[in-house]
Amino acid sequence: MRATALSLFFVFIISCNTKDKRSPIASVEIEIIYEDSLSIRAIEIMGNSLAFAANKGVFGTIDLQNGKLRSKVQRFDTLVPEFRSVAHTSTDFFMLSIGNPALLYKTGDNGGMALVYKEEGEGVFYDAMAFWNDSEGIAFGDSTNGCLSVIITRDGGLNWLKLPCSDLPEALEGEGAFAASNTNIKIIDDQVWIGTTTGRVLHSSDKGLHWEVFTTPIINEKPTEGIYSIDFYDQNIGFAIGGDYTDPEKNNANKVGTIDGGKSWQVMAGDSDPGYQSCVRFLPNSDGKELVSLGFTGIYYSNDFGNHWKKLSEEPFYTFRTINDSMAIAAGKNRIAKLTFRKE
Repeated sequence: MRATALSLFFVFIISCNTKDKRSPIASVEIEIIYEDSLSIRAIEIMGNSLAFAANKGVFGTIDLQNGKLRSKVQRFDTLVPEFRSVAHTSTDFFMLSIGNPALLYKTGDNGGMALVYKEEGEGVFYDAMAFWNDSEGIAFGDSTNGCLSVIITRDGGLNWLKLPCSDLPEALEGEGAFAASNTNIKIIDDQVWIGTTTGRVLHSSDKGLHWEVFTTPIINEKPTEGIYSIDFYDQNIGFAIGGDYTDPEKNNANKVGTIDGGKSWQVMAGDSDPGYQSCVRFLPNSDGKELVSLGFTGIYYSNDFGNHWKKLSEEPFYTFRTINDSMAIAAGKNRIAKLTFRKE
């Protein structure tokens, strides 16, 4: 099976080089659209607006057409939560805090947010959140007492239930995720893939009812190494990136790709840059060939499924979302920006 998978990778990579290509991206223009003294790691594009949540309890929206900002501060008793996970349905916005207690809010009445889930306990720490549809969503967190932390809603986010250990794969010691960019979870149709700190990929094809585990060769020798971000172009073509944020120049075995839905993974780009990156996304309409990644060391681009990369900018960000194949919104320390990709 491994030989077959590697052969498929070879065929796929060759096809990338022989088929007609779109003009590659040569540069990126960066326009700052919001600045504040915040750490912003969770953003969602909702129609013509960008929704975000950050530390200091701050959350809000930015109108992407006129730049109008609306923001508020969410408090819980005397606590000011730090939000690193957001998601949305067609009607509601959700945000989830890190740490103990975990606080999950949903759009409420009169423009406010309503608390719909709270979890207390030692080691509670949620990392990412996403929705399959307007009714069903999922959030993933660090393991506690040897059990992975997965909560699911089936009623549009009004109620969330934590899956019992017996319904989940057994957690490896200390396994969880990195709350760096809210991109540990990828959903396509009924499927979900979750990248973990141990370099494993948890997969469900039926919206979290049953699970299987795939292993990747991504570096995970230290607690600060593993998968930081995962994306799939379709149900087969996927990519994951990570590394070690404490040693960001280290670039060996921190980029892996799959073309069989995650069953097998191949190290991409060998010991070449980029090193540590906190977010990777496929560009739309690219046949699964074009990728953009970023982190606090800059922005990178590949047009051959991650075999080779070009550094587009030194500017640091934590996370981004694509609007189309030439525009994205990125967020990071103290700012949100519009990225415009220029072709050769």
